[in-house]
Amino acid sequence: MITKEKQHKLKEGFTYRSPKMEDVEATVELFNVCSINMIGKPEFTVKEMALDWQTPGYNMETDHRAVFSPQGQLIGYLQLWAVSDVPVQPYAWGNVHPDFEGFGIGSFLLKWGESRARQVFDKVPDNARVVLVANALDSYAPAKNLLKSSGMYLTRHAFQMRIEMDDKPPEPEWPQGITVRTYNPKEDAEAFYRADDEAFKDHFGHVEEPFESGFKLFMHYFTNDETYDPELWFMAMDADEIAGVSLGRKWSYEDKEVGWVSSFGVRRPWRKRGIALALLQHSFREFWERGQRKVGLGVDALNLTGALRLYEKAGMYVHRKYNRYEKVLREGDDLSTTSIEE
Repeated sequence: MITKEKQHKLKEGFTYRSPKMEDVEATVELFNVCSINMIGKPEFTVKEMALDWQTPGYNMETDHRAVFSPQGQLIGYLQLWAVSDVPVQPYAWGNVHPDFEGFGIGSFLLKWGESRARQVFDKVPDNARVVLVANALDSYAPAKNLLKSSGMYLTRHAFQMRIEMDDKPPEPEWPQGITVRTYNPKEDAEAFYRADDEAFKDHFGHVEEPFESGFKLFMHYFTNDETYDPELWFMAMDADEIAGVSLGRKWSYEDKEVGWVSSFGVRRPWRKRGIALALLQHSFREFWERGQRKVGLGVDALNLTGALRLYEKAGMYVHRKYNRYEKVLREGDDLSTTSIEE
């Protein structure tokens, strides 16, 4: 590992190392400088970044690197995300300070990230296909050019969708036998997760995860920061069965005036009955009652279940576009979802 890292050269005077928790504020400062440069506003908080670094299975020594200028400023960062039990899609995520673009820092970090990603070979089945994944804002050419020059290729698009509500959303029309209720964190956690996970088995790129590790990650992501509010988690019920779920957050990370739906899905036996639209409208109405006139969510542009059409029917529009890039690190059997078998 050390030998490989030494092969990746930085310009004289620049250094790199594994960030420690005391570097979290500098890392957030870097990310917000980059975010303002790309979308005009900051997106990150120290608490959010620290929570990321405390994710179960995340290793602060091996899973990220920071680059520092000769003056000691943190100017580049990359995280290699491979915390799942079946990490066949290690995910590279990071930023380079706009004043230091063109110094080779992004290329250096991506080379390190690829070396780190190849270490997952020992954690996945011998016959499994492994791909390095990264995303880039479609409107930001430097990031797209960096990924392409590093041997990654564009495979897919994702949209950030929004609705701007001038009037209270319509009363949902629930199919016969379907009701809705709010999540109870003391009683519903496992059932909610299982329903969400089942719905997302039909999502492009989904990889089966053992219940214990998947549930642990799910609860860590969604219940430990300031945007968590169980009163925004809703379940469409068919008697005692959860037909669909909507997991809302108080606000979007980039704008507290925008409510956010982090996860949304209907289980396959209950699809094409109008449940999804009713559940989405129910969520919109709750945000409206809280005084929020904008709500956002993310969606795969070619979602296999037709979610994009649903969101457009509900009055949402494409607010921002992201590109997904991949690099095949090892050929083999694809363990992820790529299509739906009816």
